[in-house]
Amino acid sequence: MTLKPLLAAASLAFAASSVFAAPIVGAPAPDFSLSDSNSRTETLSQYRGKTVVLEWNNPGCPFVQKHYSSGNIPKQQADATKDGVVWLTINSGAPGKQGHLDGAGTQALIAQYHAAPSAYLFDGDGKVGHLYGAKTTPHMYVIDGAGVLRYMGGIDSIASTDKEDLAKAIQYVPQALAELKAGKPVSVPVSQPYGCSVKYGS
Repeated sequence: MTLKPLLAAASLAFAASSVFAAPIVGAPAPDFSLSDSNSRTETLSQYRGKTVVLEWNNPGCPFVQKHYSSGNIPKQQADATKDGVVWLTINSGAPGKQGHLDGAGTQALIAQYHAAPSAYLFDGDGKVGHLYGAKTTPHMYVIDGAGVLRYMGGIDSIASTDKEDLAKAIQYVPQALAELKAGKPVSVPVSQPYGCSVKYGS
């Protein structure tokens, strides 16, 4: 199944027109504090010294479903965390909006897709999403051990809900992680995010 042109145009137009501020690649990533699905408080600063991936998530979004049901995101999570990377999945969906989850819903999601994030964080008031200028689900960020943002943008290079496109797409997060591990600059530090709009309350 190929992506409907109208859906692609709508999602990409939203990403291009969003007025949310965004952090700057090469500058310190904004610190934040959120509760996770186990009612623990997680902060970005607690992981200083480790590479961190931020993944904006909405399980009701067909773009997210593509990357989870295919195993693409769960594999990236597992590979990254096995290599010592911290993977924080963030849900900025407001209560009553598509994809909003509670702790039990999160555990069911993780079990269904064999997902392997380090933590699944709730941002129901959207403060952290707005802080990062998160526009779509998924929207990805990679932060190095010094707390500096090194990548932000799409999960891959083909804006599609078609699983067959995965093999042809550049997977930006694994690429950035490999380059950082090798001590190289990230070759694609910014890309166009695509997906469903983040379901903020305001």
